[in-house]
Order: sequence, then structure tokens, then C-alpha cells
Amino acid sequence: MSHEVFNQAPPLTGHDVSADPALLDGVKREDADWALGELRTLGTLAGSARAQEWGRLANDHPPVLRTHDRYGHRIDEVEFHPAWHELMGVAVEHGLHATPWSSARPGAHVARAAKFYVWSQVEAGHGCPISMTYASVAALRHTPALAAVWEPLLASRIYDFGLRPAAAKRGVLAGMAMTEKQGGSDVRANTTTAEPLADGSYAITGHKWFNSAPMCDVFLVLAQAPGGLSCFLLPRVLPDGSRNAMRLMRLKEKLGNRSNASAEVEYERAVAYLVGEEGRGVRTIMEMVNMTRLDCVIGSAAGMRYGVTQAVHHATHRSAFGALLSEQPLMRNVLADLVIESEAATAAMMRLAGVTDRAIQGVRGEGALRRTALAASKYWVCKRAPAHAAESLECLGGNGYVEESQMPRLFRDSPLNGIWEGSGNVAALDVLRSIMKEPENLDAFFAEVEPAAGADHRLDAAVRQTKDSLTDTAGIEYLARRIVERLSLVFQGSLLVRTGHPAVADAFCASRLADDWGHAFGTLPPGLDLSAILDRATVKIP
Repeated sequence: MSHEVFNQAPPLTGHDVSADPALLDGVKREDADWALGELRTLGTLAGSARAQEWGRLANDHPPVLRTHDRYGHRIDEVEFHPAWHELMGVAVEHGLHATPWSSARPGAHVARAAKFYVWSQVEAGHGCPISMTYASVAALRHTPALAAVWEPLLASRIYDFGLRPAAAKRGVLAGMAMTEKQGGSDVRANTTTAEPLADGSYAITGHKWFNSAPMCDVFLVLAQAPGGLSCFLLPRVLPDGSRNAMRLMRLKEKLGNRSNASAEVEYERAVAYLVGEEGRGVRTIMEMVNMTRLDCVIGSAAGMRYGVTQAVHHATHRSAFGALLSEQPLMRNVLADLVIESEAATAAMMRLAGVTDRAIQGVRGEGALRRTALAASKYWVCKRAPAHAAESLECLGGNGYVEESQMPRLFRDSPLNGIWEGSGNVAALDVLRSIMKEPENLDAFFAEVEPAAGADHRLDAAVRQTKDSLTDTAGIEYLARRIVERLSLVFQGSLLVRTGHPAVADAFCASRLADDWGHAFGTLPPGLDLSAILDRATVKIP
């Protein structure tokens, strides 16, 4: 070596990813403190060099489609790097998929959300089949006979990869296929057909433009039955061991989410089973969509936390112009702004997980709050993720722009959750439909923020402005994004004022609610306690 290398940040490994103040506060607040031991175990693994290497390898060696075997027989299989299976095995073993559905313990879905948040910071792509497996149970319960067969396998903590009949497996995973070429989010325009058969099953024929995680064992599929658009359960392997007629045409070449396979598929009279009632497919599948929307918020919040901890870590060890970056006023403004955005997203995520947990248990009023706050947060948190990832990457300068830093992967993955389960316009319009058709949903939302009244005058003013914006419904669709953004900010602000760190709550209200803020990160007003804010994202490495 010709010279000594210095002024480089050490790798951010060997720490507990779950040692996140906003996360831990939410876990305790939402009745899941009993899961702290397992969360800490998972967090320690997530912070290890071994797990980080799994994430890198899974993305550097993306899945490969094998349509035929060496003899020309159709097999429609997807090959994965061993690192993918390591990631999946840990996720399933720790119950990040459907395990909470088999528990009546309060906080089960909260604990699962916290673990999903922690493990997603290792690698985001494998969270797709994990999330859909989790969400599938909500839809399957519309047909108890199907749920009785599949739910125990979906909830199993055994990762049993490979295409075999369900009866020969110790655990299964679920995927989903809704989108078609001509329809996109307008699933009512779907043309895939479902023909009733004498044995009560259906023959599915058609084409799906996006089939999420085609290596899964079973899928929820939308198709046009005689009674209208309906939801079906379609297994990859039939009970006799033969492959169902689900043809994988190609794998999508995506911007991000590269470790995960997404396919274009054709069905040639594939066997499937009705979930719910004919003609009520959208309503049935929305049970699954609402659960995956929660995971979109969790995944975006996880990406923010990963990005800002990397940025703060780099700035704490990197010097420029005679001082550490973390000591320089403008960089401190940028980093603190990123922390605030991250903590607001985490607070919303944990509250929504708690609301979901209680709604599933049948607690009155929680379902109404969930219908408004979840769609609004899905819009806003996912919308903020790409800008947050870009700024976090920029904090590392050229070091962040190279693949070895893993920050480009974060940036590529960041837009996905904003698109999945309804892009920005779909989510915003869903909020408007919710509050216009069922005013009790809006009442539940404002009842949620009411306990923070009087604690911060800026929040109080924002609540009044938000209510005023909803009094005139003329042209309201044109303003949907503005209204939903305001609802989301009020929701986050109320949570931070009531339960967050005072310095974070003060900075959030000053910038996001009082509009003393620019159009980019790093434009916080003066007079804030930046040291307290930055300390919450400074990772302690043993």
C-alpha cells in the first residue's frame, strides 16, 4: 500500500437494529412489550455482517426463471441464490408472515410489525412474499372452509421452499395476481375468466401483467365469474402432485426489488377455488390489500430508518474542512430533518399496527380510524421515502453513490411502496371516498388527534385548517393529494406531541405544521434542539 487510508467511516455492523427509540416506545405503547426479547434477538442478527451480506448477495444474484427442464418438460420454476433462502428462513422463523393470525394475544400484530420493520432493514425485496402471506389470511377468512385448510400452513414458522402439494409441506407462502395489461389499478376492467366446474372449483383462463412472488405455493387471483369480478385461491401444485396450469412467461426487470421475482403469467384453465362470493371480488381482495398497505408504510419507515442511521454514522466519522461532518451546522440541519421524517413515519407505523391489532380483535371504533389513517399514511409515508433515500445517500457523497455502500439499493427500492397496492392518486382518492361515504371514519380520525389539543398551538392550528378544508366538497377530488397530505401530517404531529420525544415533536410542528420550512431536507428553522434529535439516530456499536 502506497499510503495510509484514513477519514473513512467504519462499516455499520455489529449493532442491534431494534435499538431504535421511536420503535421501542411504540412497541411498549401498543401492548407488545412481551415481544422485546425476540425483537432484540432479531435486531442483533439484522445488524450483523453476516445478515448484511445475505442482503447484498440476494440482490447481486437476482432470481432466474426456468420454464422447462432439460427434457423439454414445462416446469415454471424460479431459482434463487442461497442468500434469499437465508433471509426467508429467518423471516418465517420469527413469524413475520401469517403467525399473528394464530394468536389471540393483544399486540401480536404489533410485535410482527416491529419485527418486519427491523428485518426489512437487512433487505427489502424478500418482504414481498412475507407481506402477502401475512395479508392473505384476512381475505381467506371470507371462506372458512378454505381458511381451515390453508391458514395453519400459512402461519407455520417453518420455511419449506419448493413446489409440492400442500399436504406434503410443513409451511406455505402466498402471492397475489390482480393487475392486467389493460387495467392496472382499475381491476374491474380485468378480462381473466373463471368458469365454474362440476366439482365446485373454477377454471381460470387469462393473463396477469404482474404476479407478485410467483414461487409461492398459492395465490389470490381476481377473475370474471358468471356473477361478476370475484376472488379465487389458486394453488401452484394440485393435490395429485401435478403442476397447475399457471405459466410463467417472463420475470419483470424492475428498477428495484431485484431479489424478489415478479412475473407475467398466463392461466390455461388453471384450477382455483372461490373466496367469498361471486361478484364481490374487490371487496374480498381489499381485506388483503389493507394488510399489505400497512406493510407498505412499515417498509417505507424501515427504509427511512436505515438511510438516516447510515447518514448519521457516516457524518459522525467523516471529516471535511477541519471538522467532523456531524459537527457542521448545515449538515446537522440536514441530518436532524431526516431523523424527524423517520421518527414521524415510525410513530405512524406503530400506531397503525396497534389500530390494526385491535380492529382484528373487534375493538369498537378502531376499524373506522384504520380506514382513514391507514390509506392517508400509505400515501404520505410512501411518498416521502424516495426523497428521504436520496438525501440520505447524498450525505455519504460519492461513497453513497457506489453499490458497495448499499445506498443505491435503498434508493432503487424506495419508490416501490408508493406504487404497490395503489399509487398516490389511488390512495388519496380512497381516503376521500372513505370519509365522504362513511362520515364516521372522519369522526374517528379527529377523535384520534383530539387528545393532543392544547399541547402545541401549531398542531391546533393545523387541525383547524384541515377541518376547514373539508367543509367545501366542490372540486375536492382535484385537491385530494393536498387534503390527504394534511391529514397525514396532523396524524403524525398528534402522535409526536403526545408520545414522541419533545425535541422531535417541537421540530416537526415548527417545520411540517407551521410551514417554517423549505422545499428540501436541511431547511429546519433555528432554535431547535438538534443534539437531542441526532442522538436518537446515532447507532451505538459495542
